[in-house]
Amino acid sequence: MKILSDFDFENKRVLARCDFNVPLDEQGNILDDFRIEQTIPTLEYLIKRKSKLILMSHLDDPGGKIVENLRLISVQKKLMEYLDLSVTKAEDCIGRGIEDRTWQMAPGEILLLENLRFHKEEKINDQQFAQSLTKLGDIYINDAFATCHRNHASIVSVPKYLPSAAGLLLEKEVKMLTKIRENPARPLVAIIGGTFKEKRELMFLEKISEIADFVLIGGLIQKAIEEKKFSFKNAQKIILPIKGDVSPFDLGPQTLKIFKEKISQAKTIFWSGPVGKIEEKQFAKGTEEIARTITQTSAFKVAGGGATIDFIRDLNLASQFDHLSTGGGAMLAFLAGEELPGIKALE
Repeated sequence: MKILSDFDFENKRVLARCDFNVPLDEQGNILDDFRIEQTIPTLEYLIKRKSKLILMSHLDDPGGKIVENLRLISVQKKLMEYLDLSVTKAEDCIGRGIEDRTWQMAPGEILLLENLRFHKEEKINDQQFAQSLTKLGDIYINDAFATCHRNHASIVSVPKYLPSAAGLLLEKEVKMLTKIRENPARPLVAIIGGTFKEKRELMFLEKISEIADFVLIGGLIQKAIEEKKFSFKNAQKIILPIKGDVSPFDLGPQTLKIFKEKISQAKTIFWSGPVGKIEEKQFAKGTEEIARTITQTSAFKVAGGGATIDFIRDLNLASQFDHLSTGGGAMLAFLAGEELPGIKALE
């Protein structure tokens, strides 16, 4: 996999696949800009090297049609705040007019393409759509780790037609998560919360139990395990909440005591998903205690998934983690040893 330092970007049209899929309120305002913030170092690197920067991303899932409140206007404004530069937004993400505009760009200029998922061809990995995107750039950069587990046109097909590399964020994600997957300091404790709906997601737990010494499971996933009658090969590593310990929507005192003991002994900690129904304040106590216990250890600490990151940032604990991953499903898939299509495409 090539990285940014392998290329000369001066006067080149750089087509960068970013992940600006951020949560919005009903008025279209960004509720959390973590994913935008994390890709700024890559954008600044490319701007300083006098590239012509063309940015593309999806936002939510409009189902292959134009949805007005899912246009990337709020993303454009946030990028201008972070970069302190003008960012022009295109009215679409493909087309002759946009292609002509990319040829007229000056070094240092930034063009933000409209929501990729306004076109159904993005999600079905349509090759003609991919080639239309390809016409907008000379070099392709993928900095969208959180979408690398998707077989979408802008992720897996554009790099077939252009010289390609990983952005700084994608490079960092792979490096940090590989450290956990391949050579962790032990004991390695994985904390998995949130909700799982499919058996495939439970298989991630099976795979993670192969590399972890202990896997601590939240109550809502425990419910899914019981409903699916799922049994683990490494059952001795799986620690479930104690039955009847307060509520299925949060960890009770007995379970918290066991979880905190395991966390305190860890040399490497990986955390994905709240262990309670944190959108309701009365069920957030267990997740907060877990977060604070993690930060009190000297372990190598990595957390990921949108809700987990939001929670950590709200508690002002972000600086106490070694790495906060932008990925949710992509992170779990990577740690479970799956080959991510977006990363494979760069190889």
